[in-house]
Amino acid sequence: MFKVQKLDLLISVYIFCIVVSELMGAKTFPLFSIGTFKLNASVAIFVLPFIFTINDVVTEVYGKERTRSIIRSGLFIIFLIFAFSIFATTLPASIRFQASEKAYDTIFGLSARIAAASLIAFTLAEFMDVLVFVKIRKMLGKKALWLRNNASNFVSQFIDTSVFMFLAFYAFDRSFNNNSIFLIGLILPYWLLKCFMSVIETPLVYLGVNWLKKDEK
Repeated sequence: MFKVQKLDLLISVYIFCIVVSELMGAKTFPLFSIGTFKLNASVAIFVLPFIFTINDVVTEVYGKERTRSIIRSGLFIIFLIFAFSIFATTLPASIRFQASEKAYDTIFGLSARIAAASLIAFTLAEFMDVLVFVKIRKMLGKKALWLRNNASNFVSQFIDTSVFMFLAFYAFDRSFNNNSIFLIGLILPYWLLKCFMSVIETPLVYLGVNWLKKDEK
């Protein structure tokens, strides 16, 4: 009989979200406009909040050390994706594939700067998410799961967005003020959008915790 352990399934979804955000997150789409200001978002916005939500669910049921182990595995996967992307795009194409080579290299030929920015931002944000979640739980006990989930997500998402945008898009040939205005225009609306997605997904945290605890009982 086909059977999958609940935690294994949750980790699989976690890995799926990481892979999708890394490989497909470069595409942006328009959300809405406020006057001349246009707000765009990466397609990764639909999966990124799930990464932090799964962190909180696992931490609530299995503890922070289990979550940190999953995070380290996720970081290793990000490293492998980038390493293999670089390796694959440097290989010469066969005659049959030469017509598609340029498109292939454009999609998977990620720059070292973008790769490093993503890896560093994800590392800091993931461990901060667990730290804030555990700190609030120590102060309030097991009540107010919604607060622990959203507070940890808001902090970690801000770090993830700020660090990535700064490392990936800071222009060293421009002034600090010019960079500040540009980066704030990227960071603030994108972070607020992530927070909004986190709030919407709060019921999933309760469902996930109850779902996992059934097996524990």
